[in-house]
Amino acid sequence: VQLQASGGGLVQAGGSLKLSCAASGRMFTSFASSYVMGWFRQAPGEEREFVAAIPWSGSATSYADSVKGRFTISRDNVANTVYLQMNNLKPEDTAVYYCAADRSRWLGMYRVMDFYGEGTLVTVSS
Repeated sequence: VQLQASGGGLVQAGGSLKLSCAASGRMFTSFASSYVMGWFRQAPGEEREFVAAIPWSGSATSYADSVKGRFTISRDNVANTVYLQMNNLKPEDTAVYYCAADRSRWLGMYRVMDFYGEGTLVTVSS
């Protein structure tokens, strides 16, 4: 499973960014409907933390309390792409954001997932 995230950058507090993650690889495309997709982030000096997740069906979403009401996760199953729309960004959202995939059943909240891609840096200036 290969996960390629993009869309990070520098934005002022209150601004918006949209991250994208393209999933590929035979293990993913052959079993795409069994993968939950998610986003994690890691701030400098901090542990990686869960941000949001969405099952294949898109019928549910889950978010960390710190981003509820500001971030929206979505997916395009035809394009094998998951998105994270981030609005009203705050300096504390500054982190490397990682796209992730998991083959478990839908759990809602995740401490870890099976696969991670290379991260994309989001920097929010005050």
